[in-house]
Amino acid sequence: MPELPEVESVRRQLVPELTGRTVVTAWWDAHPHARISDVHLIEGQRIVDVRRRGKFLLSTLERPDGSRQHELVLHLGMTGSFRVLPIDGPSAPAPVASEVVTHVRASFVLDDDHVLLFRDPRRFGRVSVVPTGDYRDRVPTLAVLGPEPLSEDFEVAAFAAALARTSSPVKAKLLDQRLVAGVGNIYADEALWRARIHPASRRVGKARAGLLHQAIREVLAAAIEREGTTFRDYQMVNGQSGRYAEQLDAYGQGDLPCRRCGTAMRRTVIAQRGTTYCPSCQRA
Repeated sequence: MPELPEVESVRRQLVPELTGRTVVTAWWDAHPHARISDVHLIEGQRIVDVRRRGKFLLSTLERPDGSRQHELVLHLGMTGSFRVLPIDGPSAPAPVASEVVTHVRASFVLDDDHVLLFRDPRRFGRVSVVPTGDYRDRVPTLAVLGPEPLSEDFEVAAFAAALARTSSPVKAKLLDQRLVAGVGNIYADEALWRARIHPASRRVGKARAGLLHQAIREVLAAAIEREGTTFRDYQMVNGQSGRYAEQLDAYGQGDLPCRRCGTAMRRTVIAQRGTTYCPSCQRA
C-alpha cells in the first residue's frame, strides 16, 4: 500500500493539474464493493487545493457562491493511481481520455478539457465527498490520525512517552497510524533498521525513541526525494515509478547480508505484516 512518500509525490503532481479547476461532470463505478460515496456532490465545485494527511489526499471544494461546505477525500488503497489526460471523445457515461486507461473507478471532467481518472484494479481505494472536516462516518481512520512525521507536531518527547505507555511490538504501534501518520510497512522496517531497534521490541526507552524519531524523519524525507518506492502497482500521476527501492536497507531484504554488519537479514510476521530485520544489529 502506498505510504506517505508515495502519496506526497502524487500530491505534488496533482497540485498544478487540479488547483483552481472546476469539476464539470463526475462519473463513478457503482460496483457494491467500490469505496466511493457522494461523488455527485463534486459537480460544479472548484478544487481549491490538494493537501495530504497521512496516506490520504484532501481537497477543499468551493461552490459558485464561494461557500466551502465539502471536501474531496482520496485514498490510493493498495493499487490506486491517478492520471490527468486531455479529453478525446464524448463525456457520457464516462469521458474518453486521449489514452486508454483500464480499471477506472471514478473520473472527473475538468473545465480545462482534461479529465482526472482514478484507476484501482483491486477496489481498495477510496473516493468520497464529505462535509468539511467531518470524517467520522465515511473515513473514521482519518479522524484519529497521529501527527505528521515531518511537521513540528511530531514531538520527540510525546513520541517517547506514547511508546512507553504501550506493551505492543514497536512496529505494530508504528503501523496503527495513531502514534504517527503515514508510516506503513516499508518505512517502519527502514526506520527500525536505522535506529537499531528490533521490530518486535515491546520496550523502547527514551534514548532509543529519540533515535527512532530521527530515523522516521530521515527515511521519509529521503524517500520523498526519490518519489517513493515502486515494486508493482504504485505509479505517479505522470505514469512513472518511484526510485527509492534501490535505497532500501531492510524491507524486502530477507536472507541478504545486512548493509551495516553483513549478517543475513531475517523475515518474520508482526501485526500480520511481513517484517525484515537484522538479528545482529537490531536488538530487543
